Formats: sequence, C-alpha cells, structure tokens
Amino acid sequence: MSKHHEITWQAKPEKEDFPAAESYLGLLYGSKAVKAIVSELKTAPTIRFKSKDIFRASGLSLLGVSNTHVEKDRKKIEAGKPLSPILLVRDKHNGKVIIADGYHRMCAVYSFNEDEEIHCRIV
Repeated sequence: MSKHHEITWQAKPEKEDFPAAESYLGLLYGSKAVKAIVSELKTAPTIRFKSKDIFRASGLSLLGVSNTHVEKDRKKIEAGKPLSPILLVRDKHNGKVIIADGYHRMCAVYSFNEDEEIHCRIV
C-alpha cells in the first residue's frame, strides 16, 4: 500500500456517471430495468463501505496502478481533488454487487488503503 493520502469525496456523483452506469448496465439488463436502476441511483442516499468489502462483494479483480484510468484517479487523490461517489447495484440473483460506475476510482482508493471508506450509492 502507498503512503497515506486523505481521500475526499464530492457530495454527489457527477452527471456523466449516470450515462456511464447506464451503458455498462445495458450489457447485463434490458433497457427497462436499466432505466429503473439508474433512476433509483440518482435519488439514492450516498453511503460508505470499505473498499475491501466492495471488492469482495463484487468478485472483481483489482486493477493495478499501471492502468491509465487508475493512475489518473490516483493523481486526483494525490492533488487533493474530490472523487465522485461510485454507483453500485445489488445483483440479488447472483449474490454479487455490480460496480455500475467507479471501478477505476475504487481501484485507485484501494491502492492507498484497502480499509478506506468509499462513498457510494447502492440500489
């Protein structure tokens, strides 16, 4: 793990996070379900989970710091710029959490501290 950096968060996700989530979720669900999920994400409260717990629940692999998107987010953290909360979906059928948007941000945060709390919205 890297040296400690204070990670700051925006109060709410950026507007472009929702179309990104919609695009990704469109690979998994039909358009009607995707629209309903994204609508819920827009109004869900922002809460926190530890990065290591989100990774475990998602079943995804950790991207390394050599990934250009992860590195971009690491530089934001080092510069003290706030990150946009990530967007999560509970896939009850498969017993996993889907990272609809924010996978690279989460990998960047994890690279500093696996116990760091990630600001997120989950539906």
